[in-house]
Amino acid sequence: MGKGFAADFPGPRARRDRRRARVSPSKRRVVELEFHQLDLRYERLRVRQPARERRLLASLADAGQQTPIVVVTTAATHVVVDGHKRVRCLRRLHRDTVTAVVWEMPEPEALIFRQVLHTDATDSALEQGWLLRTLHEDHRLPLQHLARRFDRSVSWVSRRLSLVRTLPAPIQEHVRDGQLVAHAAMKYFVPLARANAADSVRLVEAITPHQLSTRQIGRLYQVYITGPDATRALVLTDPLLVLRVADDTADTGGRPEASAPEALITDLHIIGAVARRAHRRLQHGGGVLPPERARAWRVFDQIQTDFHDLQRRCEKELRDARPGTAHGDLELTNQGPRDPPDRPSLTDLSGGRTDGAQGGPADGATP
Repeated sequence: MGKGFAADFPGPRARRDRRRARVSPSKRRVVELEFHQLDLRYERLRVRQPARERRLLASLADAGQQTPIVVVTTAATHVVVDGHKRVRCLRRLHRDTVTAVVWEMPEPEALIFRQVLHTDATDSALEQGWLLRTLHEDHRLPLQHLARRFDRSVSWVSRRLSLVRTLPAPIQEHVRDGQLVAHAAMKYFVPLARANAADSVRLVEAITPHQLSTRQIGRLYQVYITGPDATRALVLTDPLLVLRVADDTADTGGRPEASAPEALITDLHIIGAVARRAHRRLQHGGGVLPPERARAWRVFDQIQTDFHDLQRRCEKELRDARPGTAHGDLELTNQGPRDPPDRPSLTDLSGGRTDGAQGGPADGATP
């Protein structure tokens, strides 16, 4: 019974061997080709991996080309099916020719066979979608035929096609160039593109220059979709600052929870320390170039607004407080706000006097 079940339902290895036998090229020949004879139209189906390409470049420079590329012949050229990284590296090394093996089969059959040979490779869903779209739209293969050739369901093929049709073309180009991780594009920017394609493109354009990890991209994505307009604008203009703030918030959240008064005093100490540090940087030049001054001023303008809000709240909740109850609690008096004991009043700074004030020190100051 076990043998009968295995025969009726072959495993992945058996299915893979069967597909390879079904599409295996009947004839192969090895040739030496010059670069102008190569057609790289299918280079767009693969994601560039700079680290792997650098290792391949070093290997080719040291030992030469060990593995031929794969081509199929057309009327006037040789179409590269596999080996685009080798072609780019050999061109950078200024080699004259490329060793290639010619598969005697049509282009769509060669693309399918190449994918079958690389079944164990970690192709992303985007790369699979690019291949399926090429076979379906350029070579007119129906979805049912593609599903059968790859031993997949029609639904699987449809989902891959929907993925590449939903994600905006500029984002896909960043993935191809290796500037954006394919997993991050699928996890975060496909849902955002379905809701607002323009926002997804703007966000990608803002973060790709910084070579962020998938985890960092996910945090920026969450801040962007949940934050107000001002926060979204900050994500687009300075994503690294948003990540630093998010890191500080996460670190604070991981500490043991302090009491509300202690947490407030700690926050005020932090505000003062950051203000003094920024003042010192500006005092010593700051290194702010003219193109960056406008952005720095916009940030400072927002800080002023936030600080004025905090100042009004502190004047209401803290500066009017007086010790009053028998238990040592603070109670609010009807007197207006006054300056702290160690600071003169505004009228003293201007040389004036408050009503009824003498020429001595300000109220509460030490003579």
